[in-house]
Amino acid sequence: MRPGARIQAAIEVLEDIAENHRPASSALADWGRRHRFAGSGDRAAIGTIVFDALRNKNSFAWKMQTDSPRALALAAAMGALGFSTEQVQAAADGSEHAPDPLSGEECQGLAREMPEDLPSHIRGDFPQWMEASLERVFGKRAGIEGAGLSRRAPVDLRLNGLKATREKVLKALDKFGAEPTPLSPLGVRVRAPIGGKKAPNVEADTAHGKGWFEIQDEGSQIAALLAGASPREQVMDLCAGAGGKTLAMASGMQNTGQIYAYDSSRQQLRPIFERLKRAGARNVQVMEAGEADALGGLSGRFDLVLADAPCTGSGTWRRRPDSKWRLKPEAVGLRIEEQRAVLDLAAPLVKPGGRLCYVTCSVLAEENGDQVAWFTETHPDFKVSPIAGHWAKAIGGEAPASADGASDTLLLTPATHGTDGFFIAILEKSGS
Repeated sequence: MRPGARIQAAIEVLEDIAENHRPASSALADWGRRHRFAGSGDRAAIGTIVFDALRNKNSFAWKMQTDSPRALALAAAMGALGFSTEQVQAAADGSEHAPDPLSGEECQGLAREMPEDLPSHIRGDFPQWMEASLERVFGKRAGIEGAGLSRRAPVDLRLNGLKATREKVLKALDKFGAEPTPLSPLGVRVRAPIGGKKAPNVEADTAHGKGWFEIQDEGSQIAALLAGASPREQVMDLCAGAGGKTLAMASGMQNTGQIYAYDSSRQQLRPIFERLKRAGARNVQVMEAGEADALGGLSGRFDLVLADAPCTGSGTWRRRPDSKWRLKPEAVGLRIEEQRAVLDLAAPLVKPGGRLCYVTCSVLAEENGDQVAWFTETHPDFKVSPIAGHWAKAIGGEAPASADGASDTLLLTPATHGTDGFFIAILEKSGS
């Protein structure tokens, strides 16, 4: 496909997303099924234009003075295809399968520079209704932090210590330019692709089939490390999902002790079985999904309960940029209720002297610090354990500054730490 045809295809996909309120991945998949002649390179380029348009929707709309699918696709094509303004103009020549020629206003928009005094929701490319919440967390850095959540994400991997070393994984993935992650001692990173290039499918590599590594963002790796699951401990992963942190803890525990993996959703939990087998993790007991009553018989048993609670997912916007535009204010309230239910479920499972690790992939204070404050007020037998000590023990050295300025908990973000957005709090239960 010629560049103009790729841009026009992206316009059509963005129109589908806007008109039918569909996830971008579904709209792209349907377009591909209807246009089977498009090669893998074409689909990658079209997808990159679409996702870059969604990542930068507000700032592109400001530049182009409209948020129409055509305007967003034209603006996104510059970075997605590595084009200059003149090259975008040449691609949009009005020929068959190409966009109509650019107007004078559109040419001006592509060249328009953004001043630094624009509102944070435009500079940071997030919904305007979230401006107060994000400025509460980040202050004057809200636009910078939002922009970080709008950049393309790298592919982060966690080595499986049961089967490989970091050096072994780095050597196996050297062909992809793999390098160590800067914060997690277990991480390997393949940088985000530039232009219309597609990120490599590392899961198709032999090393993944051998169980040497799992895809896991560096922030998620750090959350699992700070939870501090040690050999021979009794651990509950209360919102295990597909088992990413379960696998990380099993590796850290050297297949000793026991991990109970529970999730309320059968669909979310189902992939864990194949992953456990590939990783060689043998100290995990997967509980029946959704049967919360079974947790009652485990009260007071666990050294560690990891509560990776359901959340808005605002910390993962760089990987799922369309989700930020589908997020509604009422969804925040719903997540808050779900998080409190999870924390209430977790509290009695922790044995005296044990710890509860509360994690979200959100950057909103309503889901993070506010929830910790609510929990310690309603469960006075728990107190926050400063993150610095857990970092020194699990990772070594001094913990990085939290993006929200907190001293006892940790908020990781793309702009400040190069990770997805993750909030981590360690709460210790009184008693011995």
